Amino acid sequence: MKWAGVNEEDLEREQEIATDFGETLSWSYYCYARTHPVEKWKCSTSILYAGKDNLTEREVVDDFAEKFHCRLTVMEEGEHWFHTKEQLEFLRGWIRENV
Repeated sequence: MKWAGVNEEDLEREQEIATDFGETLSWSYYCYARTHPVEKWKCSTSILYAGKDNLTEREVVDDFAEKFHCRLTVMEEGEHWFHTKEQLEFLRGWIRENV
């Protein structure tokens, strides 16, 4: 919401707001997420994170991985949407190793 310059009042009034980075913000999802925080994570989880992710901050991923004991792999040159040949090759290799 911060990146899109949207506050709670705007989102509640509009209910859905499209962003210039391809995501639609939803008031109902926002309310659900706020009232249902993740407190337990019972399954083994591996996370692939892109070092150049412009949507999810590295600190958020690091904290989640540490709190819930997830395996975290970082492709430093990756972007949120893996799309280049190099990124997709890295993704395929990561899937082979983690699935």
